[in-house]
Amino acid sequence: MEAERRFRASDIASAAWTYVRRAPGTFVWLAILFVTTVVMHHLSPQVLNDVLGNRSTNLHHLREDPVRVLITSAFWIAGGTWIGYFVLFNLFHVPVERWLGTWRWLTVAAIAHVGATYISEGVLYLAIEHHRAPESAVNTLDVGVSYALAGVTAVLAYRIAPPWRYLYVLGVLLVYGLPLFGGLTFTDIGHFTAVLIGFACYPLTRSRPGVWDPADWLRGLRERVGAHR
Repeated sequence: MEAERRFRASDIASAAWTYVRRAPGTFVWLAILFVTTVVMHHLSPQVLNDVLGNRSTNLHHLREDPVRVLITSAFWIAGGTWIGYFVLFNLFHVPVERWLGTWRWLTVAAIAHVGATYISEGVLYLAIEHHRAPESAVNTLDVGVSYALAGVTAVLAYRIAPPWRYLYVLGVLLVYGLPLFGGLTFTDIGHFTAVLIGFACYPLTRSRPGVWDPADWLRGLRERVGAHR
């Protein structure tokens, strides 16, 4: 019995390691986010505000030190929980990295992160110039991984077979587009921009083989369930 338990534990560990190593970039990113999240929970509110502010991709830092903040801002969580992002990374980043490969996946994430940051901050700059936002907004806190996640979520559409692809695209546009009709913020603009950038990354997907058909997956699931009855 004890040997059987050890065998099962070994199988589970082996399966988990196989799962992780097929998307190494995603899990390295999650590991870094876990460490920075632990650090965040051990800092006082004032110190945390200083730490995040120093890594913020706001207008001031984008003018003074853009490369540093564009990189460091992607390793901190500004909202939500690490567990929540762990789930989202597994739902979206993992399948995209496996499908496109680590470098193409990283390219999509980076383009979405950088592009959405500059466009959203550009909109904020125009708001300041036209007195629609206070001048202090140049130091607005802007860190996190959500722009990259939005871009990767969008590019995943090309992995899904039609007609399911069109339903997926509609769902993504609704999730990220509806906030634009409420109390519009520069981050809402950034998220929707990141989605459009993700869709525009189609050329990176053209040479990648295969699509995932949910109908085939459901059919196979029914057959497996029926076989165990």
